[in-house]
Amino acid sequence: MAEKLNVELREDFGKGAARRLRTQSLVPAVLYGHGEAPLHLSLPGHATALAARNPNALLELQLADGTTHLALIKEIQRHPLKRSLNHLDLITVRKGEKVEVEIPVVLTGEPVAPAAAFVDLQTLTLLVDALNVPQEVEVSVEGTEDGYQLFAGDVTLPGDAELVTDAEILVASVQLPRVEEESDEDSEGEQAAAEESSEQE
Repeated sequence: MAEKLNVELREDFGKGAARRLRTQSLVPAVLYGHGEAPLHLSLPGHATALAARNPNALLELQLADGTTHLALIKEIQRHPLKRSLNHLDLITVRKGEKVEVEIPVVLTGEPVAPAAAFVDLQTLTLLVDALNVPQEVEVSVEGTEDGYQLFAGDVTLPGDAELVTDAEILVASVQLPRVEEESDEDSEGEQAAAEESSEQE
């Protein structure tokens, strides 16, 4: 379901104009796509920040003249310290269209103890229905054991999504916890140093 935002066209550009918008709790944005001229917009700060918590949120942008645009967030620029929204790049989408998006990988289940599961690839690039972008891709490691590996081509994808990521890339693995063992050489070296120290005393 699309997040509805009431937006306005903006005519002032540049850092100064963007700064003025942010002092009014507005977020500058640019909407691209389908060969049309980019639209420079100002978005409501709080509502946009809530929507942007899901990086693949579908937005319904409502302009004052009554026209609407469906869009996905392409890129988010944040303040380096405050992490507030500085600027958004948006892409226009249409019903029936497929788009390429980055979807987070989430592990479910538990491997056989004492083995632990690791996410080796944080996101998968998928080609999905623009109006039905999944929030995450679940990867189950329930009951798996040390040495288990899951590659991108083996992941069960949601809906009619298509894999864009290289199928041979490792997505998740299960390994025993590493125990740092002291080598004999290290032990001998420490013992020799201790003996030398005692002799000096």
